[in-house]
Amino acid sequence: MAGFGTSVGRPIYGRGPSAGLRFTVYALLSLVLMYLDQRARWSERLRYGLQSAAYPVQVAVNSPAAAWHWLTGSLATRNTLRSQNLQLHSEVQALQLGLLRQRALEQENAQLRELHRTLPPLVKKWLVAEVIGVDSGTLRQRLIINKGLHDGVHVNQPVVDGAGVLGQVAHVGPWSSEVILITDPEHALPVQITRTGLRTIAVGSGNADELLLTYLAANSDVKSGDELVSSGLGGVFPAGYPVGHITGVRREANQLLAQVRAAPQAAIDRAREVMLIEFDPANPAAPSKP
Repeated sequence: MAGFGTSVGRPIYGRGPSAGLRFTVYALLSLVLMYLDQRARWSERLRYGLQSAAYPVQVAVNSPAAAWHWLTGSLATRNTLRSQNLQLHSEVQALQLGLLRQRALEQENAQLRELHRTLPPLVKKWLVAEVIGVDSGTLRQRLIINKGLHDGVHVNQPVVDGAGVLGQVAHVGPWSSEVILITDPEHALPVQITRTGLRTIAVGSGNADELLLTYLAANSDVKSGDELVSSGLGGVFPAGYPVGHITGVRREANQLLAQVRAAPQAAIDRAREVMLIEFDPANPAAPSKP
């Protein structure tokens, strides 16, 4: 039974606002908010705040993928750099090797030009040989060169360098030869003192930096600094080829011969390349046969 003063189906404790009133209030509230947002831009501020609050979450979500991409990119870059570094290292080594070869060729060409420039005009044939062995001692002063019978080398063939006389061929093999140096105790070279024209014999002392002139009389006109050249006698070397210079003269009152020492002009213990020469026998300056 319905109570007195109430309607059927309505709440007992008061009545709610009507739908029209709620619509009107919401519409007015919306208009006010739109007006204030347009004037104060509240929505943009709210959006900015929300974006700021959401940024750490976005970073946390994207961090694993970003870290993976960074790691794979870093490894790829490192591998690329390592590969490029190895390639550059190989290229640098190749360039250095090429530079060394170029320098060696330039030095060899310079030595060959120097050797050829010092040859006397009567030379009809010359052959460059490389030193492949050294026998250096007080009793033997020899070189082994990489030219032999197949290259036209023969016994007693003169051997020189760019500075002067080195020696002559002592033994010939098929592809190599042995050269006896002018400093060998068994070698004797006819020489001439340029200042006075005095002829004598230079004998090897067994030392690479010394020759002995053992056949000069005590009263001979000879002194330190005198230049020695080949005299052209003996049938091996032509006249006037550089041999050395006198470094010391000693005279004893009771000795008939002076003790004269000389230094070779050629690089006896430093020669890397030598030249074997042949002379034109018809040339008047050719060495005289004994």
